[in-house]
Amino acid sequence: MARVLITAGASGIGRAMGEGFAAAGYEVWVTDVNEAGLGELPADWITHRANAASEEDMQAVFKAITIAGGVDVLCANAGVAGPTAKVEDVELADWQACVSVNLEGAFLAAKYAAPLMKAAGKGAIVVTSSTAGQYGYPNRAPYSAAKWAVIGLTKTLAMELGPHGIRANVICPGAVEGPRIEGVLEREAAAKGMTRDEVYQGYASGTSMGRFVEASDIANMAVFLASDAARLVSGQVIAVDGHTENPDPKV
Repeated sequence: MARVLITAGASGIGRAMGEGFAAAGYEVWVTDVNEAGLGELPADWITHRANAASEEDMQAVFKAITIAGGVDVLCANAGVAGPTAKVEDVELADWQACVSVNLEGAFLAAKYAAPLMKAAGKGAIVVTSSTAGQYGYPNRAPYSAAKWAVIGLTKTLAMELGPHGIRANVICPGAVEGPRIEGVLEREAAAKGMTRDEVYQGYASGTSMGRFVEASDIANMAVFLASDAARLVSGQVIAVDGHTENPDPKV
């Protein structure tokens, strides 16, 4: 049975990815810092409490997955929204915390997955970025910078690992319905002097399709990118966002 490892898989996009891969017949491994959330996952999923930005934690996860027989697919999905503030008001500690999870988390997962995939002569890496990594967003400097950086990381992985039969791609979600975006909406509303609903409508109106996406939309793309149907798709940055026309609508 093929095996997938999903970082930050206890909720949101990560959990939806787990459900998608489970439906496709994969053995699902999940890491997350949320121990309570891990306890709510299906009983046949293999879970590890781990901070994606901790090398010690990730070494322990990959030691276990090596013993189990390796990993076929890595979904480097861990991320945090970070602060919402003008760049001059962002504290260095807040910047570092945001970049650490979003960028170093992807790096560490790829670092330890690569040798296992090389040994197998195949594999697929799917990294979760954001439309913020394609356009940038005002008042979200740490998040946007980190999400741009993971695109560069993934393109480099595609170059390094392609000769070993390993593919690496990026998914850039737009605004995804769920609890995490609610915090973003509230903070952005406060920063812009708008209501939560005004910010929500602004995000939605900035896309051609006029709506937010669902976590399952991201999961479906991840499963596709890991499949044989995408066997020659590598080094690509694929937005699942309803087509962003305006990343910072003012309405």
